[in-house]
Amino acid sequence: MSPTLQPIIARLSPAEKLQLVGELWDELAASDLEFALTPAQQAELRAEREAIRHDPQDGAPWPEVKARLLRQK
Repeated sequence: MSPTLQPIIARLSPAEKLQLVGELWDELAASDLEFALTPAQQAELRAEREAIRHDPQDGAPWPEVKARLLRQK
């Protein structure tokens, strides 16, 4: 993190930090910036798409996945 921004962000409440994240996200979404994927990321996306095409019912709802991940901690 930027040494200039870190002390400012540290003073924000959790609600203010969430608001900041939302505003940053909205700003990025509204911009014309494009983020290039690495070849490894592109390959992973292709593999995921193929897996979904092969078995669209495979997977689990987010609440189930989240609970499983939290149990692993």
